[in-house]
Amino acid sequence: MPHYVIRVARSAGLAALFVAAAGLGVLSGILFAYAGDLPEISALDTYAPSTITRVYALRGEVIGEFATERRVVIGYDDIAPALRQAIVAAEDSGFERHVGVSISSIAVRLAQDIVEKARDVLARRTSRPAGASTLTQQLARNLFARQIGFRAGDVSLERKVKEALVAIQIERRYTKSEILALYCNQFYLGGGAYGVEAASRLYFGKHARDLRLEEAALIAGIFQLPERQNPHVNMKWALQRRNYVLRRMAEDGYIPQADADAAAARPIEVVPQAGAAASLAPYFVEEVRKDVERRFGAKQLYESGLAVHTSLDVGLQQAAHAALDHGLRQLDKRRGFRKPGRNVVSEGIPLSSFTDERWNRPVAAGDVVPAVVTAVGGRPGAAGPAERGTADPASPDRRPLASGVARVRIGRLHADLGRDAVAWTGRTSAAALLRPGDLIEVRIVKVDDAAGWATAVLDQRPEVDGALLAIDNRTGQIRAMVGGLSFARSKFNRATQAMRQLGSTFKPIVYTTAVDRGYTPVTILLDTPVTYDPGPGQPPYSPQDYDGKYEGPVTLRHALEQSRNVPAVRTMEQLGPNQVIATARQFGFQGPMEPFLSLALGAAEATLLEVTAAYSVFPNQGVLMRPYQILKVLDRDGNLVEENRPEGREAVRADTAYVMTSLLAGVIQRGTGSAAATLNWPLGGKTGTTDDCTDAWFTGFDPDLTVGVWVGFDDKKSLGRTETGAQAALPIWIDFMRAYIAARSDRDAPPAFEAPGNIVFLSVDRATGAAAPAEASGSIPEAFIAGTQPDTLFPRR
Repeated sequence: MPHYVIRVARSAGLAALFVAAAGLGVLSGILFAYAGDLPEISALDTYAPSTITRVYALRGEVIGEFATERRVVIGYDDIAPALRQAIVAAEDSGFERHVGVSISSIAVRLAQDIVEKARDVLARRTSRPAGASTLTQQLARNLFARQIGFRAGDVSLERKVKEALVAIQIERRYTKSEILALYCNQFYLGGGAYGVEAASRLYFGKHARDLRLEEAALIAGIFQLPERQNPHVNMKWALQRRNYVLRRMAEDGYIPQADADAAAARPIEVVPQAGAAASLAPYFVEEVRKDVERRFGAKQLYESGLAVHTSLDVGLQQAAHAALDHGLRQLDKRRGFRKPGRNVVSEGIPLSSFTDERWNRPVAAGDVVPAVVTAVGGRPGAAGPAERGTADPASPDRRPLASGVARVRIGRLHADLGRDAVAWTGRTSAAALLRPGDLIEVRIVKVDDAAGWATAVLDQRPEVDGALLAIDNRTGQIRAMVGGLSFARSKFNRATQAMRQLGSTFKPIVYTTAVDRGYTPVTILLDTPVTYDPGPGQPPYSPQDYDGKYEGPVTLRHALEQSRNVPAVRTMEQLGPNQVIATARQFGFQGPMEPFLSLALGAAEATLLEVTAAYSVFPNQGVLMRPYQILKVLDRDGNLVEENRPEGREAVRADTAYVMTSLLAGVIQRGTGSAAATLNWPLGGKTGTTDDCTDAWFTGFDPDLTVGVWVGFDDKKSLGRTETGAQAALPIWIDFMRAYIAARSDRDAPPAFEAPGNIVFLSVDRATGAAAPAEASGSIPEAFIAGTQPDTLFPRR
């Protein structure tokens, strides 16, 4: 070998060693400069990101969720293999080989940056260097953004070096499986979902372990641009990105090309987005939210992934919502049809393009849904074709539009509203009520999906509101709660927040006070005119009954069953108002109560929750249970954080409670609640109506459950002069109880109200209360506390 070649080789070697030494020196300097600022990677040993707090019903159904980041943390084995492969193929094909950073990728990017920089110099422009992030670097950047100084758009050398160093440390401390699991749990994937499990549930309604190939590829594709490439935002981009991921999976050998092609040919099928309107129990869940936040704080509620188990019975909640909705709509229709409040044509919206959020969810028989009027046939007797209206051009059916008929669209469905569909309005033609563009509500009777048509009747959103509450007698657990017609319209909970005048709902408290002090069901009370002097400067008080009549001497039972006003006021006067107020406090009423005689007729105010809990005392042998809805709270690891148990106290003696139960059962058997007798079930309850019919109540019970219903306007205006508790509230209560009874396994063998041992049963004449043979006409069995029964020769047989 020539001498000069050896010298050149020696010089080159020395130069290489010098460059290497310099490189090591630079690397050491960088490591020394930045190592002290790096985060503690060991913090990932206890990885606990923000997760979803879930609210569960009595039997484990999810009824609500709270989170700042909707995330469900899962393990590596709970991620479908296809999803793991899809993520690696799309985001970092060298993931299994590199040590946190990809030297080859960095070299390629560096070369590209040098070329681009040269072009910038020649073109006198400035550009930023491109990145070369591995999956581990992305994770480091996301988990430790603040510690490494990451900001959007920042590709500075310092930030990139720190990111690479953190990525290397992560690779040294954790296995590839652990890193991939962290990656799958951490990132935002659109639609409020963080991590692959939340995304799988959001887009496909299933767990991440159950995803099919094309579903896994779609979720893997969302990582790049979650706000733009998720199928709820842009289906076209989601499809393109999904198919790209499938190609990458085939190129990397994860799947055969044939499988990739077959998956790419399949359409994207995602579940509809659930809206607030679809929530099963929004008022109940909101009460739970406030309670948990008050006890544990907002951070625990929204970030710690608590599991809140509640007392809500899903079946009863559905029955409660249906009963209240139907009852309020029936009442509202009695008030007459109102002109639609919105017309989309007048807003400049084309009929064919108008849409409503409710149309994104399935429509079935019995649903009340929004509909837009697309055409109206000519009015009866109209001569000119100009008045006939035309069929919707977007309609799948060109069937003729009859005179007086309104055609409506409900999403992709169409329906014609003829004479029968608008009969409740008192009109015979929809043309007299509606015009194209009107946004209305219809009740679906029948759906023909194949034809794209439905049978429907006109409905309207009620102005009147109401609430329903159901409480388990023995525990105080709330089984159902509907705080209003629409949570979207008003989040004010009329079951727990509205203080409303009680009306005749308060009379059982008066008579409980009386029975506890020696009165009996056959005690004679006077239903005769009476005037009281309320004091200096006050007008005389002369109570009257709803019908303006007086019945003379009546039994206490008759007075309560028929809700007579004067006997209740006379009883209050004899007992003393303060005695009655003391009883009310024992029953849990907390609002202001003045010792005036008008209190007997419900002048005081209370919430539906207070009323329902108070009435549960009667079938529960005099014990008032604290109402509650949260059974227990678990942390994200399943450890018990809090558990609530039934808490009760005696409100009244058991024998007094039973006599009152018997009296209130008579209200349903013979009194103002007699419409409920058709249920053929052991029931008790009481109607309530305030002056001018501003509030309508019915609260009743069976041996196991107490249910309260209130109906009224928020601004306390009259429902209508005939809208009493029996007319407006009782039908709702009956509908709910019918569903409740039908769902019971013992409906063929009803439970019974349990009588204490010191209750004596005698047969009495219903009208006079005098002892009578059991077989005598007009006799009824009567309950007495031992020692208070009248002398008799005719004991009950």
